[in-house]
Order: sequence, then structure tokens, then C-alpha cells
Amino acid sequence: MPTKSKAGNSKTSTKGKAKSKVKSEDEAMDALSLLKSDHEKVQGLFEQFEEAEDSEEKAGIVAEAINELKVHAAVEEQLFYPTLRQELEDDDGIMDEADEEHHVAKILIAELEAMSGDEEHWEAKFKVLAESVRHHIEEEEGEMFSQAEETEIDFEVLGTQISELKARLTEEGVPPDAEAKMIQKAGLRGDSPAKRAQANLGRQTPGAGTGSKTERTGTR
Repeated sequence: MPTKSKAGNSKTSTKGKAKSKVKSEDEAMDALSLLKSDHEKVQGLFEQFEEAEDSEEKAGIVAEAINELKVHAAVEEQLFYPTLRQELEDDDGIMDEADEEHHVAKILIAELEAMSGDEEHWEAKFKVLAESVRHHIEEEEGEMFSQAEETEIDFEVLGTQISELKARLTEEGVPPDAEAKMIQKAGLRGDSPAKRAQANLGRQTPGAGTGSKTERTGTR
């Protein structure tokens, strides 16, 4: 059973004390409270992004949100979801839905990480990520957590395990997942199909489309 780290001695630096304090506060939280705290943090970042006007500020918010989401998704997939699957019958398939929602979010995250931030659809992509995550949080806290509370899971112990994994992933980074490797291999799609079609329409001779349709539908 994981144990809480002991407090440092009096010679510990101010930075070390601050880090230990944050870790201790996380470890004192049960698993559900810890995950809800993560949710609140990323939703706050989404709101900051929507209110920001400076492009540099937006880029900083996106980078922070991506890091938070990657760590959060990793701890859920490695600890919370497997533990809950062992205890939950899940006739409604909410765990499978959560997996798919993570998959979609991680594709968007991988695409954002491959972008410079100057692309025309960069901001739209992050907004879609925010909408997807907000929906995921609503379902997770509204359905999954409620069912989890009815199980025999020891959320204090699980909270400590989550806190320790979070600390390690935050320090070492989250290893590339399948979605990141897929985007790295395939690359970004470039313009959307609609934009490519629009560009093709713009290259047509004015009236050419109308004339062709008239010839096809004209009287014999």
C-alpha cells in the first residue's frame, strides 16, 4: 500500500518545501476529489483562453492545458478506469464511451502539438478540444463518479496512487501515446475538404458551372 512521503528537514529549500506542500495536499485528497480538481483547473484554462486576446497569451494557455490534459488522461487510463472496470458492471457502456472520448481528445492534442499556432484553424481546433473535454467532464462527474461511489473502491488509497503517478508524469513527461504516434506518422491534414473545394470553385471560369448545368438540363 503506497505511503505518503515524509516531510523534508529544515534545510529543505523554499522551492522544495513548496513542491512538497503541493504534493502533500494532493495526497490528502481522495481519488474523485483529485480528478474533480483537475477538471476545474482545465475548465478554468478554457475560460482564460476564451477571454484572452493576445496570441502569445493564448499559446501559453494552450500549452498548459495540453500538459494538464495529458497527465490527467494518463492517470485515469492507468489507474482510475482499470480500477473502476473491475468493480462496475457498466451495462450502459459509460467506460467504453469514456475511452473513445479520450481517444478523440488525444488526437486533437497531438494535432495541436504538431502545429505552430499560426495556422488559421489552430484556435478552432483548441475550441473543439475544449468543447469535447467539457462534455466528457459532464458525463464523467454526472454518471461515472456517481456509480463509482457505490462500489467498494478505497478512494483514499487510489487518490494517493493517482497523486504519486501525477507527480512522476508531471516531472518526467507523458510518453507518446498511440494517437501521438499516429499523427506523427500521418502528419496534419492541411486545409479542410471544404476549404479545398472552395479554392477549386475560385479557380473555375466565372459562369462555367452555370453553363454546364444549362447544357445538361436544357431542352432537346
